[in-house]
Formats: sequence, structure tokens, C-alpha cells
Amino acid sequence: MTGRGEVTTGPLPIGQFVQLVKQTVVRDPLFKNQALRGEVTQWKQYASGHTYFSLRDQDGQMRAVIWKGRCAIDPSIKEGSEVVVLASLDLYVQRGEIQLNVERIEPVSILGELEKAKRLLVEQLRNEGELDRPRRAIPTLPQHIAIITGAGSAALADMQQLIENRWPGLRRTIIGVLVQGPRATEEIVRGLAAARQLSNPNVAKKRGEPPVDLVIVGRGGGSPEDLWAFNLEPVARAIIASPVAIVSAVGHESDVLVSDLVADLRASTPSDAIERVVPVLPELHYFLDEYGERLDVASRRQLLDSKQRLNVLHARLRVAPMEGLNRAKAKVLTLSSRIKVATHRNIGLQATRLAHFEASLSAIHPQRVLERGYSMTQTSDGAVLSSIDGLEIGQNIILNFADGSADAEIKKTHTNEGEK
Repeated sequence: MTGRGEVTTGPLPIGQFVQLVKQTVVRDPLFKNQALRGEVTQWKQYASGHTYFSLRDQDGQMRAVIWKGRCAIDPSIKEGSEVVVLASLDLYVQRGEIQLNVERIEPVSILGELEKAKRLLVEQLRNEGELDRPRRAIPTLPQHIAIITGAGSAALADMQQLIENRWPGLRRTIIGVLVQGPRATEEIVRGLAAARQLSNPNVAKKRGEPPVDLVIVGRGGGSPEDLWAFNLEPVARAIIASPVAIVSAVGHESDVLVSDLVADLRASTPSDAIERVVPVLPELHYFLDEYGERLDVASRRQLLDSKQRLNVLHARLRVAPMEGLNRAKAKVLTLSSRIKVATHRNIGLQATRLAHFEASLSAIHPQRVLERGYSMTQTSDGAVLSSIDGLEIGQNIILNFADGSADAEIKKTHTNEGEK
């Protein structure tokens, strides 16, 4: 016989094998937080507070358990109810039975329809490319954070305390909104619009503060219905439209909300959001001090190296001063010759271009046109005539030639079609 957990060179003890299977099942992300649908059978609620049942459909079934206090149970759920559960796979070692540990359970008529709408929205956003778009960068040192959450909530208090602990006095604007209920979606969108305004440099300048460069939107945990505003399209579109980075910080681990999918960073809780985007100021000071020390040491080393190189060069110049001077002189003469050649070539090129431009301008000058036998007609007030339109019988005009001009009077006009 071998003790529990003891490794043998012979056949593996069954208890040890079951433990290995359990570890494999529990660690595999494929078996975590799965949304499953089925019919409730063998529904039993015990005095201990635990609830045991089976979830089945026509193709199979599995044992399930809801541990005491794990989630709220709708009173309408009973034997034969169609439900949707969010559950992870587990293995009960003492019996070698696989079971589902249920994190939440809802009748299909409630959660199932909501989940269906969520899936359709996610698919639509994926087809539009919004889930694969480049994400906005989270600022390393945020200057002004906008926090959109429930006013007076525990989540807000936790975030405020964490910010003060990590970076006392960090500028932040709190935008209080409703985060659950019928008006939550409208309120969250309003909060995001307000944050977008505060990110405008012109608005920020009028307020005498830096523009918002990071937005945190979220709330503490709750039931699926409480969190559902973060799964709706208006909120998702408002997050996508933000000009600055947005952190989705809803206090839940069991599911991924639409806001998590479209935000630039997903945080598991509001407090986790602060820990991920707000640096610890003392640590930053320590880093800067250490970096400054390293920079000082490197500068001194570089200065010493430069002095040593200068000493070597100085010694070489004392050993062969004329040789170096002659090389420099030859180099100067070579460069001077090249400059002269290049200058003459450039002057010649520019002279040719200038002559070409002069010839072109001369060819199109009005005087040259007159010299070729053409004349230019003007009214008595100097306006150039290019058409007979507007001429009147008896009107005085001026005819300009290459060598002078003549006054004339309109006796008759002719169009290309005949006498006018």
C-alpha cells in the first residue's frame, strides 16, 4: 500500500490518478465559465444551503451543484425548468464523478434571450471590424483620469482610496451615473459623452486643467441583469467613439461583457483598473533616482573615455605635427577644388535655365504678338476687346499695332455667321 499522493514505480494509485484528472480538468480554460442550456431534473435544495440537480437535454446530461451563497436562484426554477447556467467543470474526488460548479443560473426566458441579443451584437461588431481595430494606447503617466461609475458607490470609494495611496493628488474627474436599471444605458452614454468633452484641449484650457487622457468606466459586481447595460450597443458605440483610451472595469470574473471586448483595456474590477493604470509615485521616484544615478555614472565614464582619447590624439599630434597638418591642408585643397567645380557647374546650369525662361517669356509677350501682324483692340477706357458682343454702331475704339495705335469708329459688325 502507498500513502495518498505518494508516487510509485508500479501501478498508479487510483486516488492519485483521480487527483491528476481533477487538476487537468480544473486548469483547462475550455472547461471554465461555460454558458450551458438544458432542462433541470433531480432538483434538490438542502438545509445546508447547497442545491444539487442535473442539467440535461435529449443528447446527454451532467450533475451540477450550486454552493451556498454562490448566486441568487430565481424562485420560478423547479423540476423541468429550462435554464441557462454559467458553470465550470469540476471532479468530485471521493466518488470520481465529474460535475458542474454553477456560478449563476437563470430561466431561459430571462437570461437566454439576453444572451442571444448579446451574441448577435458581438457578431455584428466583429463583422464591422470593431473587435479587431487597433487599440488606443494607455498613457504611461496619466495626467487627468475621468471615472464613470455610480456616485457614492463602494467601487468609487475603493478607486479613490487606491489612487490616493498610489499617486496622491492625481487629477481626476468623477462622472456619477446610474449603472443598473432602465436608465443605466442612457446614463453611461451620457457619462462617456461628458468625458469626451473633457478630453478636448480647448475645453480643458478654458477649465484651466489638462485634457482627460484616460477614461475608466465600470462598477462593482452584481447579477447578470444588473450588469447588462454594459452589454448594450449604445454603450459599446460610445466606447468605440472615444478619442482617448477607455478601461472597462466591471466587477465580474465569470463572464466577458461587450464593453470588455470593445474597450482598450479590460480590468477584472474597478480596483484592478486603478492598479493597472495608475503608477505608484514612490516607486516612480525611486526609479527616477536610480536612473539618474546610472546616467551620472555613465556620463562620468563617457567623460573619462573622451579625456583618454583626447590625450591619445594630443600625443599623436606632438609626435607628427607636420604630417597631420599636411594631410589637413591637402584635404582642404581637394575640397576647395571640388567646391569651385561644383559652383561653376551650378552657375552654368542656372544661366541656361534663366535664358530658357527669358526666351519663353519673350515669346509670349503681347508686343511680340503684335509684331507678327496681329493687333489688340481696346475700348476708349482701356478695356481689351476679345469679342464683338457689346459693341455698338458709332462706338469709338483704339487699335494697337506693334509700332503705334489708331482711333477708329464702329460702322458695322459681322459675326462668323454674317452681318449683325
